[in-house]
Amino acid sequence: MQDKMFSAFSEQTRGFFEPMRKFNGLMLDNMERMTEYQLDAMKRYSQLGVERMRAASEVKDAEGMRDFTTQQADMLNALSKQMLEDARAMADISLKFKSELEDMMAEAGQNAADQASENMKSASESAKASEPAKASSGGNQSSSSRSSKQ
Repeated sequence: MQDKMFSAFSEQTRGFFEPMRKFNGLMLDNMERMTEYQLDAMKRYSQLGVERMRAASEVKDAEGMRDFTTQQADMLNALSKQMLEDARAMADISLKFKSELEDMMAEAGQNAADQASENMKSASESAKASEPAKASSGGNQSSSSRSSKQ
């Protein structure tokens, strides 16, 4: 009996902590994706900055300055496109996380509802099983009390 109680307690504890474990795993996966993407973006932007500084240090005359400023304008257009692309990618990562989180919460809610239904069913069956026992023990008392009264 003690083993059954311990097993039931262990199962309930596992069921209680399972959604939190899934939530933590989901958070870690999302954090890893976001961090990886941000590090890649930072690397791209850093390389671009270094390239531009090298190009600026190689300017030696007015013609070189003109070419550099033309390249700079092109680079700014490319940079703005890259930043928009990065923002979209970060939004996609966030939407994927939101979707996964909603799915996990729906699953946890369904599991909780199923568990509550199962507990209600078990309690109902236990109550029905104990009613005949109470009725038969109650009947014995009344017949024994009747016989003692006579």
